[in-house]
Amino acid sequence: MPTENFMDILFYNWQHTLQSFGVDQVMAEKAFSDLVTAYSTPDRYYHTLKHIAHVLSTIQILQGYTNNLAAVQLAAWFHDVVYDTQAQDNEQRSADYAFDLLSNLGIPESTITIVTRLILNTKDHQAAVDDYDSQVLLDADLAILATNSVEYPEYAHAIRQEYGWVSEAEYITGRQQVLERFLQRSRIYFTPLMSEFAEPSARGNIQGEIQSLLSG
Repeated sequence: MPTENFMDILFYNWQHTLQSFGVDQVMAEKAFSDLVTAYSTPDRYYHTLKHIAHVLSTIQILQGYTNNLAAVQLAAWFHDVVYDTQAQDNEQRSADYAFDLLSNLGIPESTITIVTRLILNTKDHQAAVDDYDSQVLLDADLAILATNSVEYPEYAHAIRQEYGWVSEAEYITGRQQVLERFLQRSRIYFTPLMSEFAEPSARGNIQGEIQSLLSG
C-alpha cells in the first residue's frame, strides 16, 4: 500500500499540474481519488501509482524537451488508467477516460486533444521526429528498462504477475517477442539525454531478460 508521504507528493504533483487551468479544488480532489482507485486494483503489479510517479519524475528531468509540459504530465497520469492484460484497446479506453475526466474539470479542448494523442502513441511507442511531447512521454514510460540490477528484475517479475493467467510457455514466447521488438529498433529512446545515458543500460537489461526467459 502506498505510504501517506508518497500519496501527498503525488497529490501535490496533480494539483500543481492543474493549477494553471484554474480547476476547482473539490473537483481536483475527486478526480485524484478516482485515479488512485483506478491504479490500485488488485490485478495491477507494475502499472500502479508507483509507475505513474516514476514516469512523472522522469518527465521532470526531460521537461526541457517538451512543447507543452502540462499536457505531457496529464497524459502520464492517464496513459495506463485502463489496464487489462486480456484487452487490446487499453490505450483507446484510457484516452477516452482522460477526455471525459479532463472535460469535466474544464481543461481546454486544445490541451485535451494533445493529451489523448499522446496516450494513443503509447500503444506502439513510436513518435514523429518533431513530436517532442510524445518523445518525452514515451521515454519516461520506458525509463524502467534502463534501471539497475535490482529494479529491473522486480519490474520483469511484476509484468509476469500481471499476466498470471498466461501459461509459462506462452508468456515466454510473447514476452520475448515484445522485448526483441525493442532491440530491433534503431533506438529505444528519442530524447538526446535518454539516448546517451539510458539506451545502453536498457539494451543490456532486455538482453538479460531474454536470456533469463530462455534459460528457464
